Amino acid sequence: MNKIVNPFIDFLPSIDLHGYDRVNAKIKTEEFINDSIKLKNKKIVIIHGKGTGVVKEEVYKFLKHNKNVIDYKLDGFNTGITIVNLKID
Repeated sequence: MNKIVNPFIDFLPSIDLHGYDRVNAKIKTEEFINDSIKLKNKKIVIIHGKGTGVVKEEVYKFLKHNKNVIDYKLDGFNTGITIVNLKID
């Protein structure tokens, strides 16, 4: 099966959290955001998957309280992906 390319997010920096537990997902998300800020990436993609929602819930808790996150939303075509806008100085 061929993957359909989504030019709006497929070329953005991303992290795939499939297989992570909630603690490690939070740690990896924090590291990814910090690295993205250093690299001046204004928009990033977090792939948390659909599953039970545990990883997504933990990621959203972290994003909600992170001062470097402007906003975030689920991708309109894949609810296992969140798009994040970052503050870059």
